[in-house]
Amino acid sequence: MGNTKSSALSKELLEDLKSNTKYTEAELCSWYQSFLKECPSGKISKEQFEGIYASFFPKADPTEYARHVFRSFDTNSDGTLDFKEYIVALHLTSGGKTLQKLEWAFALYDVDGNGNISSSEILEIVRSIFNMIPVEDQKNLPEDENTPEKRAEKIWEFFGKKENDKISEGEFIQGVMNNKDILRLIQYDEPQKIKDKLKEKKQ
Repeated sequence: MGNTKSSALSKELLEDLKSNTKYTEAELCSWYQSFLKECPSGKISKEQFEGIYASFFPKADPTEYARHVFRSFDTNSDGTLDFKEYIVALHLTSGGKTLQKLEWAFALYDVDGNGNISSSEILEIVRSIFNMIPVEDQKNLPEDENTPEKRAEKIWEFFGKKENDKISEGEFIQGVMNNKDILRLIQYDEPQKIKDKLKEKKQ
């Protein structure tokens, strides 16, 4: 383990992560060691984060989506993710309770961080999701959502908004909880093999 404080998780952080995620103490300690090996500074940069996503999507371009995901989890806006931010990101994108997941989804779509979502922000995130879908798979999408514009319009229409309206966090969460179809439209469902690979990478 070494004698440096940084090689072991603090008791406070460990308890915090155990109570706020689904992970066990053994998993968290093991992942922390892996995290320090890859990021000796104890921080992961935006470029490193984008690199992790790129390795999961060799046939697509996840750069924009990874950038938005990174932004939504960089809670102190310092341009890096520390271990806590990284584990919370992992927890919410691969599991997480529905309400937590929707609060994160709202932060993802609220690109400028002003507390509301506009139609242009929805289109921006939906475009980044489409970049991760291989062209061949895009051909199999339903006719009314086979382009970013169509999918974004479908989401916007569901909320009954005019073009220049905004969606608040409360409206967003309530609307998505009441309609599973919208939940499907706003997120990118990572295939199981990606989740498995993510777990392997952290072990």
